Amino acid sequence: MSGHSKFANIKHKKAKNDAQKGKIFTKIGREIAVAVKNGGSDPNLNNKLKDIIAKAKSNNMPNDTIARSIKKAEGDATGASYEYITYEGYGPNGIAVIVETLTDNKNRTAANVRAAFSKGNGNMGTTGCVSFMFEKKGEIIIEKEENDIDEDDLMMLALDAGADDFNSEYEGYVITSSPETFSDVYKALEDANIKISEGQIAMIPTTNAQITDDNIKAFNKMMDLLENDDDVQEVYHNCNNYDE
Repeated sequence: MSGHSKFANIKHKKAKNDAQKGKIFTKIGREIAVAVKNGGSDPNLNNKLKDIIAKAKSNNMPNDTIARSIKKAEGDATGASYEYITYEGYGPNGIAVIVETLTDNKNRTAANVRAAFSKGNGNMGTTGCVSFMFEKKGEIIIEKEENDIDEDDLMMLALDAGADDFNSEYEGYVITSSPETFSDVYKALEDANIKISEGQIAMIPTTNAQITDDNIKAFNKMMDLLENDDDVQEVYHNCNNYDE
């Protein structure tokens, strides 16, 4: 999403996430399990796990639920084998779409993702067809109404912790970092009792596209099918006039 649409969509997205909280927690729990299996249960020694914990917290996953997920993963060395697979393609109006999945059945997942693109008047493409339009970055979103802090103090706190950029907008702040420094920036803000609305490593579009009124319904269908698929972890797009 582009900067101006982040805050326009955030309240709607929060309500949507509240309604789907169980599904979101299940998906994050699966990510935790894979991270623990591949790198151990200590987030100080496992950066991937540390990043997922930050993502879990920004989705309001309780600390005890996170801890239980880690504990469960520690004792499940023989669990199902999941792999990350990324799909790319185009929505209506040439909107670039990246779909990140975590699956134990790539044939099922590929078929579902392809069907979602097709039903949304889009088409699934080949690896690399749209990823060049995005940059992988840590992104943290902070709403002004949720925090009482001087803007300069917040900016210095973020930059000192390793953030690359700090943007002040009407309703809040967008902080970006490299993937490597994301968890450090997140922790510094958390330690300063800053309420974080969203925080994760994401694919940020470098160019934007717009959806036309006659294609909104089709794009909504595509996004709903993708986001409600149990194997889909994240969906990124470069449409800057779409309400999530």
